[in-house]
Amino acid sequence: MKRDLNHLRKVIYTILVAFAIVSFWRGVWGLMDIYLFPKNHPLSLVVSLIVGISILYFTNHLIKHLI
Repeated sequence: MKRDLNHLRKVIYTILVAFAIVSFWRGVWGLMDIYLFPKNHPLSLVVSLIVGISILYFTNHLIKHLI
């Protein structure tokens, strides 16, 4: 019984965290659509892609040097 309750808590927590992550990114994308080159959608997409890849590259590079 206690094991089932613990499992249920983990499932509920996982669903709440997933909802929070999706909500956060929905908000970020919405703000970027409004403020990042709002009159030039293709440019906004390209800049977003470049910024995202750059952040991933540099954080990966930084982590490799810290470890």
